[in-house]
Amino acid sequence: MTQGERVRMIRKHPNVNLTLEKFGEKLGIKKSALSLIENGKNNLTEQMAKSICREFRVNYFWLTGEKGEPFINIPDTALDDLADDYDLDNIDKKIIQKYLELSADQRDVIKAYLRSLCEDEKSG
Repeated sequence: MTQGERVRMIRKHPNVNLTLEKFGEKLGIKKSALSLIENGKNNLTEQMAKSICREFRVNYFWLTGEKGEPFINIPDTALDDLADDYDLDNIDKKIIQKYLELSADQRDVIKAYLRSLCEDEKSG
């Protein structure tokens, strides 16, 4: 699998599931530039690879050389640190973990719903 094919796989993965345009926006590039990378017409630059890894929690070694798993899990220690700092129980931790595993579009739906609840409280 080429690097471009791996980029496409990440973009279409259920945890990400973004259009060329939305994926490109998150990386600061146009959909045409992203399409050229996915189709192997342009190489994946080091800077772009690092941006994809940072933005979408992708394993750099998998993206650049297909070694390991595509995605990096949320480090338990970071979640444990949050739990300690904010007195979170196991349910709180599970909610945060599951939320972070959602695609950007799925998180947007949840945020819109929560925003509407807050607005209802203001008017009521």
